[in-house]
Amino acid sequence: MLFNSFAFLFAYLPIVLAGYFLLDRWISPRNGGAASAASWRRLAPAVWLAGASLFFYAWWDVRYLPLLLASICVNYGAGRLMGGSAGAARKRVLAAALALNLGLLAYYKYANFFIDSVNAIAGLAGAGSQPWHGLDIILPIGISFFTFTQIAFLVDCYRGEVREYRFIHYVLFVSYFPHLIAGPVLHHRDMIPQFADPANAHPRAANFAVGLSIFTIGLAKKVLIADNLSPLAIPVFAAGAEPTLIEAWIGVLAYTFQLYFDFSGYSDMAIGLSRLFGVKLPLNFNSPYKAANIADFWRRWHMTLSRFLRDYLYIPLGGSRHGEAMRYRNLMLTMLLGGLWHGAGWTFVIWGGLHGLYLVLQQAWQRAFGAAPGYRWLRWWPMWWSSLLTFLAVMLAWIFFRAPDVATACDIAGALVGANGVSLPRGLASHGASLAQWGLHPAFGGIRWIELAGPGLPVLLGAMLLAFRAPNTQEIFFLYEPAIERIFQPQGRWAFRWRPSRRWSVGMAALFVACVFGMNRVTEFLYFQF
Repeated sequence: MLFNSFAFLFAYLPIVLAGYFLLDRWISPRNGGAASAASWRRLAPAVWLAGASLFFYAWWDVRYLPLLLASICVNYGAGRLMGGSAGAARKRVLAAALALNLGLLAYYKYANFFIDSVNAIAGLAGAGSQPWHGLDIILPIGISFFTFTQIAFLVDCYRGEVREYRFIHYVLFVSYFPHLIAGPVLHHRDMIPQFADPANAHPRAANFAVGLSIFTIGLAKKVLIADNLSPLAIPVFAAGAEPTLIEAWIGVLAYTFQLYFDFSGYSDMAIGLSRLFGVKLPLNFNSPYKAANIADFWRRWHMTLSRFLRDYLYIPLGGSRHGEAMRYRNLMLTMLLGGLWHGAGWTFVIWGGLHGLYLVLQQAWQRAFGAAPGYRWLRWWPMWWSSLLTFLAVMLAWIFFRAPDVATACDIAGALVGANGVSLPRGLASHGASLAQWGLHPAFGGIRWIELAGPGLPVLLGAMLLAFRAPNTQEIFFLYEPAIERIFQPQGRWAFRWRPSRRWSVGMAALFVACVFGMNRVTEFLYFQF
């Protein structure tokens, strides 16, 4: 069930909200003993919300609901076992639980990737053996997110950093529907105490005002911006498309901003939905395309995943504790595994490797020149140059992230510098007569089906302006603490803030209506595939 669907907006969400807030009122002491009723009042809303979240997951494919439930039960049991054991016994429980989680992820997400890679290597080696046949596996949606969430829980249990939680609160922590499909990656320390707080079962006008407004902004990012950029990107990234220079730049820029507003929109919608239930999710985006360098980019893009990779992979590998060479190795390994987490393909490995290389080069540059007295002129470089270089590096890596195979990615990357020729897109051929009146006779070629007559190009220009110059959602709602984190107050002429006023309510209502009329074609969020 998609957030940007009529079934979710006008059926599922109202029913879940009504049940969540009415349960606390319906269960009263006169329906049983006072102590029993008080206990139910604390647990009933969480039970309802957990059941609704499991229904939300089962709506996609009920056959995978037992897999999610089994994963929850096994990991909760492993956490309890580690809480009651010590020494070698605790380590054995952790190793077994991690092996089970990673084995499950490896089977569903990477088994066919492994088979295809072995077949490719055998083909290159000229082996005459019969190729292995791929497995008929459908990737369970959200498996990467609920697996990583529980791995963090297990590691913290091993470290002794987990207090004892009720089972129903753990079920809700893992299956909570605003984050279950595409994140953010949650941490038990932040979320379970909120689920256990009975005060959140009381409706508050402030939560509804803030939550619905943030949700509407996220819906607009998805429906009005990201979905309108998709027709510009799809033809360019098709296998064998061979775009020309202008088409390649249009397609790559379109995907760069489509992904930004698609994932940023989902994260806003998740934060807004959760706020309706009185629960704050962690911030997942902080204007990443405004980053001054690649490390700053990863502090702003998919922030919860970045923290997970840092805390549960980079630091356990040794971090920067054993010299520069080991630090660079750990950065590369972390980003390679982060790329592989996103998808089972060599394109994702290359994407992760590129970001690892970017981080290594940045760290080496700063070590060599950043504080050296003889290179103080480097500090005179304007900030926009560093931000532009970072953006171009990120955009180049997105080509491999989106392309169906390495050959297509290399072809598009080459097209950006004119390897496939320079001509105006065929979609502009209708303007040839007008150009001829001015003495211009350009060639028209490239992809036949790229859509340039629709709203794509104006939306792309607007998306670039919003991403680079406008405040983000967290800054707009700064006074009302929309997420767990609170970033610095925005500055400058764009620094306007949301308030519970008539003007803002009318504006948000108009934006929501525009989104509803724009939902004529329901499209999945890009991060669902991960």
